[in-house]
Amino acid sequence: MTFLQTRPGGKANHGHVVIVGIGEMKVGHSRTDVLVARSLGSCLGLTLYDEEKQVGGLINCMLPLAGIDPDQARDKPGMFVDSGVEALLKEIHALGGRSGNLVARMAGAGLPLGGRGALGIGHRNELAMRRILQENDIPLLGEDVGGFGSRSLYLYLKDGRTMVESHGKEVEL
Repeated sequence: MTFLQTRPGGKANHGHVVIVGIGEMKVGHSRTDVLVARSLGSCLGLTLYDEEKQVGGLINCMLPLAGIDPDQARDKPGMFVDSGVEALLKEIHALGGRSGNLVARMAGAGLPLGGRGALGIGHRNELAMRRILQENDIPLLGEDVGGFGSRSLYLYLKDGRTMVESHGKEVEL
């Protein structure tokens, strides 16, 4: 299982927050845990959830394609959209989740620093993610992508509820 640590924190309504750092993924089925990827700029956060089995995961991808650094992708697949989603699916399946039950939500893929010097990484992350979700027949039920601000993405494992926090406001996806 990919939980590195569970610690109390976050806002009072967030329960036990499990932080998903850049290039990381976490999966679980604990009804008290909330997975969170903070400060998503050009990085792309993706949640996958199986409501029937009540298992889900969150990944925080930095780059679209693992082919640019196969060694890094092997050591840390969550760094890349393509290798990360594949690894996330394997972890969810190991906990009993089924591909046919999964739904996705994503956030991030923006232009950091107001777009100055951006290489289009956020947009490329988004395009890669859409392609992979389509290839795996996973419906994308909500998104908050693009733009200039950063966001935090929350997945509540008890029910699959997914929230995005940006500029001090939370919105359900």
